[in-house]
Amino acid sequence: MRALKLLLLVGALILAIMGQRTFLQTREPLLAPVRIAYGPSPGFAAIDPELIGRAKNTIDMAAYVLSDQRVIEALSRAASRGVKVRLYFDPEQFRRIGGINDSVSALALQPNVAGKIKAEQNDLMHIKAYAVDGRWLRTGSTNFSWSGETRQDNDIVVIDSPEAAGDFTRYFEKLWARRDNREAAR
Repeated sequence: MRALKLLLLVGALILAIMGQRTFLQTREPLLAPVRIAYGPSPGFAAIDPELIGRAKNTIDMAAYVLSDQRVIEALSRAASRGVKVRLYFDPEQFRRIGGINDSVSALALQPNVAGKIKAEQNDLMHIKAYAVDGRWLRTGSTNFSWSGETRQDNDIVVIDSPEAAGDFTRYFEKLWARRDNREAAR
């Protein structure tokens, strides 16, 4: 039985590699410092404000939910320092969260901040990621919410790589350029 499980695992791995053959042939492996954090745990909720605090030039964020006041304040401080902040939201952000949207709307109205909302569709914009200064990429399962950072089992992955940040930024540009987007809080 154990040998059969091992054989099935090896077979699945081979099929997965074969299915990714085109990707593996056209792209070099990403070699970059990576930090992975699992929460809830001490310091987990501080990762986003600290990374946003490093920004000198740009932050491009795709946020299914942005309701954690610490993250909103960190973005506001970044914009006040002259960092260009672009926020791309799922429309659910503005249907479900209620009063916290006053903080998000105030953020979107700040100088150096632009916000867009994905057009109403059946498909969610479920990304929880951002790029800072074309250098760092933050991604993972954690929403930018108090519960996502302090109560739920989640992960945050921070990759120190211009290549990874650039890949995200190119994808973000496609989201941002959609013709049917609405501006947030304007």
